[in-house]
Amino acid sequence: MRPSLSVETALKELGANLKTARLRRRLPQNQVAERAGVSLNTLSKVESGDPGVAIGNVASVIQAIGLDVSLLGKIASPINDLSGIKIENERLPQRARSPKRSF
Repeated sequence: MRPSLSVETALKELGANLKTARLRRRLPQNQVAERAGVSLNTLSKVESGDPGVAIGNVASVIQAIGLDVSLLGKIASPINDLSGIKIENERLPQRARSPKRSF
């Protein structure tokens, strides 16, 4: 199954950004691939935005280049999930119940 156009676009942008970051640091592909523990072919796929590359390999390349891999965890952070927050707020009760008394 082919990913949506927005997914393809985002992956291509990520790949291009990773390639730019690697080149800025003057890191050759073979060095980044070795640091990341991936093949040259996999690194090339990451840099081209191939949707078939495992997320673990993408994270390893990010770290091997010297970028902050911890930012990956913030992508789906509950704080940044505006749609989820809206849905959650719509389900909130209109008023709070009094606590039950025990006799």
